[in-house]
Parts: sequence; C-alpha cells; structure tokens
Amino acid sequence: MSKKSHHPNFDQTIEILRAHSFSVVPFAGVAGEVPAGKDGLLVSKDGVGAVLVAVADTADLAVAPGALVRGEVARLLDRGYQKFIKTSQFELPASATQLQKIHQFSEELKQLTGSISLYNESLGTTSDQYEYDRLKGREAALPAPARPWDLSGGH
Repeated sequence: MSKKSHHPNFDQTIEILRAHSFSVVPFAGVAGEVPAGKDGLLVSKDGVGAVLVAVADTADLAVAPGALVRGEVARLLDRGYQKFIKTSQFELPASATQLQKIHQFSEELKQLTGSISLYNESLGTTSDQYEYDRLKGREAALPAPARPWDLSGGH
C-alpha cells in the first residue's frame, strides 16, 4: 500500500510552524512580491525569513527564504566567486554562517509545509540570481546571423 503525502492547509501550516519556534507575523512588504489580493505572512527563525501566502488553501512561498535585514527578506546573489546578500538598498557579502542558516531554514520549512525537497537544493544553499563577471555584458551581443535555409526573403 502506498503512503499518501499529507499536505496541511494554510492554517494548519501556520500552527505547525509556530509549534516549531517559527515567528509568524503579517507581512507589509515591497509591492509586487506578494500576489495581488493575497495577504502574506512573514515566517522567520534565527535571522532568516520567507513570506507565505494562501493559494488554494495551501501555503505557497511568495518570497523565497533569505536573510532578514532591517525587516526585509534579502535575496541571495551569486557572482561566481562569492555569494552576496542583496536588499533594496544595499549589498553585503554573505558569511558562511548566514548561508548555513538560510539552508537549514529552507530545509526545515520544506519539511514542515510538506513541500518537495529537490536533490540539488538539499546539497547546499542555492541563489536567487546568478551574475558572473566574465559573462556580464554578453547579453547584448551581435544579432543572430541570417540563416540561408529560412525563406523569409520571399523566394
């Protein structure tokens, strides 16, 4: 007999998180992060936070886990040689302790909410954005060469 996965509803998820020492407060964040018409809740623990919203009576991430800096959930930026904590106002190098806390928070949040835990995310902290200095500026390269097999010239 196969096991059925248990996906708690939004209210049950919030109670489970509170029972596991997570702080849950209403989120009055930056416009555009929380979907229109949805009330977000900032879930935090040990200086790391994420924003959850109710979607079809289940908890869904509106803002991915990140370090809490002045009440804002910071994004994790990877520049190839180092990871950075990026907020709307400034950017700071991420410490190993911060990365470990973000990873631990993410894994615990996934386990308690019944979300899928992916193998590559379980190995370590993944970034929200990747900017490699050697590749910066290559986005606006030369236009694609004409392909002679395309008959767009009216032949």
